Amino acid sequence: MTNQPLHYPLSEKAAESLRAASGRRLADITADAARAGNLSMADFQISAETLRAQAEVALQAGYAQQASNLMRAAELTAVPNAEVLRMYHALRPGRATHAELVALANLLEERYHAPECARLVREAAAIYQTRGLLQK
Repeated sequence: MTNQPLHYPLSEKAAESLRAASGRRLADITADAARAGNLSMADFQISAETLRAQAEVALQAGYAQQASNLMRAAELTAVPNAEVLRMYHALRPGRATHAELVALANLLEERYHAPECARLVREAAAIYQTRGLLQK
């Protein structure tokens, strides 16, 4: 996060300092660059840095829950897409045991360094257990 307040839209207000998942500056992701074939799919993927910047803006505007959601999204940028889909499936009610959800939380925390996502999965596991929503 920066020391200066950020303002939306970040694509205009912080395009020189923020980067896409590829590392390319947002300012360099232009229609001309696309037409010239100079962009890759990673240029169109959001980076953890940009999500954290969006979280900062949300927090400054008083939207703490939105900021928390964006911070978890930033953590998930380190998780491969196939793994995110597997996790999504496991978090659907009745699809996983309590132990499987705890293992998922541990994986998020240990392998992907995603403590906020891990906390949310542990919370879901406890709630699912209380409400009888775990796989039998």
